[in-house]
Amino acid sequence: MTTENPSPYSAGKASAGPSALTSLVCLFGFLIVVFFVGWVGGAVTATSVGDWYETLVKPPLNPDRWVFPIAWNFLYFLMAISAWLVWRTAGSFDKAGGPLALFGMQLALNLSWSIVFFGLKNPMLAVATVLVLDIAIAITIMAFLRVDRLAGWLLVPYLGWTLFATYLTIGIALLN
Repeated sequence: MTTENPSPYSAGKASAGPSALTSLVCLFGFLIVVFFVGWVGGAVTATSVGDWYETLVKPPLNPDRWVFPIAWNFLYFLMAISAWLVWRTAGSFDKAGGPLALFGMQLALNLSWSIVFFGLKNPMLAVATVLVLDIAIAITIMAFLRVDRLAGWLLVPYLGWTLFATYLTIGIALLN
């Protein structure tokens, strides 16, 4: 008699799962989607980061501009891997639909913050947006943890950085 041992990171039962080729294609798909959203957000940010943003009074601990793209690229990579792990562990998009829908929602909120803050140049509305984003990320982490523990934990640095961005957004809104 043999028993299947689930992955040490998996909260569910082990299954045969998708083929290696399908898994690789989906990994690249998640990377493309997440980095495309990041690219769009970066393009919106670029419209005012060199002029309007420079005129704003910033709160203490505001990092140099070069820190943001490095941090976000690393976080986008972790986000894509996390979503892929949920899909892979669940075994299909149907089975991973709920958690991945939450992931898509928080990804859209992530982009909307860039649009509101840098595109519309509206720090006060950006505060509301980032607070909803914080909640959406926390809910996504909880949903991911139920499917694949590693996937959930990979989103924790993203939540941490977004909470720091919340501090910066609130500070800018209050100081300007």
